[in-house]
Amino acid sequence: MNPKCARCDKTVYPMEKLSCLDKAWHKGCFNCETCRTTLTMKSYKGYQKKPYCNAHYPTTRFTAVADTPENLRLKKQQQTVGNVHYQAQHRENLQKFTAVSDNPEAQRVKKQQQMSGGAYHQGTATTASRWQQDQDSQPPPQRSYAQPEPEPEPEREPEPEPEPEPEPEPVALPFSYGGGGAARAPVPEPAYQDDPEPEAAAPSGGGLTMRALYDYEAGDDDEIGFMEGDLVVDVEVIDDGWVTATVQRTGDRGMAPSNYFESV
Repeated sequence: MNPKCARCDKTVYPMEKLSCLDKAWHKGCFNCETCRTTLTMKSYKGYQKKPYCNAHYPTTRFTAVADTPENLRLKKQQQTVGNVHYQAQHRENLQKFTAVSDNPEAQRVKKQQQMSGGAYHQGTATTASRWQQDQDSQPPPQRSYAQPEPEPEPEREPEPEPEPEPEPEPVALPFSYGGGGAARAPVPEPAYQDDPEPEAAAPSGGGLTMRALYDYEAGDDDEIGFMEGDLVVDVEVIDDGWVTATVQRTGDRGMAPSNYFESV
């Protein structure tokens, strides 16, 4: 069943129906309550389920009340009534408590509690005063600083005396030169040794040296296989992703993928 329009109270058909503010409206009937300006879903403002435009939307304004003698009298009267009500409520609350009569038994218990509390505080104060007197009577501790003993120096072992070199024995000659003088031993000529030939250095290539990160098995005749940690020398880049190198462990040379190595 088609609903009625909230403005003209006529039937609203689906083609001209506009649902807003929990009501059904004709598109032409959806206007401001004050100036009857036609509104849309974007330009209306609802107040108490009635559409208004921005100019006639009702706003809340506060009214200033002057402190006239009559208003001051009413204010004072309200405060007095409030105080009377508070006092009456206070008296009603006091009646809810049970009064305890001061009979001899209650007075005895009260006095006993006071004596127990006083004795406890008195004993605490006496103990504190005795401890303070003991502390005052004791002489202050004397601090003594002992000089550290020097550490003994480690004994040094006696250095061995150098052995005397043996003197060369004189060589007797079977004959002497020129007369009957004593024969002299010829002075030995120093022996000259040829300089040692330098060892031939191992040939090294002019390429880079890299270390294998993973194991690799040769997949073709011109490739090389190696194990993780092997060093390869004479590394030359031949293509994007491939290098030519020599495995130092096996001496094989060939191609290998460059991402299997790291620089050393």
